[in-house]
Amino acid sequence: MDLAALALLVDIEGWDLLASLPAYDAGAELGLQTRLRQAGYAPELVSAALLQSRLRARAQDKFGSFADAMLFTVDGLEQATRFAVAARHAARYLRAEVRLVHDLGCGIGADAMAFAGLDLAVRAVDADAVTATVAGVNLRHWPAAQVVHGRAEDVVLPTGEEATHTGVWLDPARRLDGPADARGRARRVVSLDRISPTWREVQGYAAQVPATGAKLAPAFPHAARPEGAEAQWVSWRGDVVECAVWWGPLVEAVGRTATVLRPGSDAVTLTEADASGAEPPVASLAALGGYLYEPDRAVIRAGLTGALARLVGGAELDDAVGYVSAAAPLDVPWAHRYTVAEAMPWNVKAVRGWLRSRGVGRLTIKKRGVSLEPEAVRRQLRLNGSSEATVVLTRVAGQTVAVMVDPA
Repeated sequence: MDLAALALLVDIEGWDLLASLPAYDAGAELGLQTRLRQAGYAPELVSAALLQSRLRARAQDKFGSFADAMLFTVDGLEQATRFAVAARHAARYLRAEVRLVHDLGCGIGADAMAFAGLDLAVRAVDADAVTATVAGVNLRHWPAAQVVHGRAEDVVLPTGEEATHTGVWLDPARRLDGPADARGRARRVVSLDRISPTWREVQGYAAQVPATGAKLAPAFPHAARPEGAEAQWVSWRGDVVECAVWWGPLVEAVGRTATVLRPGSDAVTLTEADASGAEPPVASLAALGGYLYEPDRAVIRAGLTGALARLVGGAELDDAVGYVSAAAPLDVPWAHRYTVAEAMPWNVKAVRGWLRSRGVGRLTIKKRGVSLEPEAVRRQLRLNGSSEATVVLTRVAGQTVAVMVDPA
């Protein structure tokens, strides 16, 4: 979508057309497009309106009913913070007594909307003209929220005493200009030096304005966390959606933390203190308990599997594999529990024999901490039975093992 198409949408005719569209139905889109053109609407307006209808339907998962009154870009929707997470960001600034947030790299305005919804003043900026315009539309209900088209690097921020009650929020661009992938998305970057603003520049903002937070990729390396800062990995329905780094008064627990969010459940936050004092990893396969636990991925990403080991009275299978062995079955809302049916050193012939003796033909393969590829393993095992089974390929005491499990 370009600025010309966006101008058509925000005009009275375009906005009325958007409001009149039925609930999005992919199968009916072509017919609807034809009818709208026959009714006299310009082809450019029809295309732009149907794109927004499609994006609004997709955005329901992130924004719920708010999506029906918002505008989106394809990349902006994919990168936008879902409201449940953005609300938690905003609450940090409110607790820290921040009154004005500079949202540098605001995207379509998801976090800015959360800030404004808590009556914080917002000064938002985005380097892309279309995206900044979309954000301005999405923030139209909050007079204290302003959006401009510009670069984060060019924003003049307060210093010293002037920075009191002022915060900065950054969502550095992690996309490359140039050819898109097969789904029309811009390519991602991984290196902290290639995001924009760069990681070094982000830390410079934090040095200038203490109440600074930054949304980074879940692959954020532990060693990159600045001293005194908090790096929090956040999951939604089991998927890790971000690692947010917090400085100054926004820090709630120095170090690595993990927050697990699930609809209808209270948020769970774990810290390094929760993981300290955990038992050392399992010493041998013979010492494996009767139950295997797999924590939420945010907990694994944050390196806090020890918190689960302490809670269930068990031990991790090996360093940084993310599975915990225990003797007792406990219900942990942020972990899956399995019953161990068998465990053995990884050997194709031995594992195949065990599975075939039970008539297994459909196999779910989970793995962590080993280089084995599930599809290659499945071909090697050559199973043809009618039963189902789950095998966990991982490490115990440095040895590759296969643990056959059943849901507990």
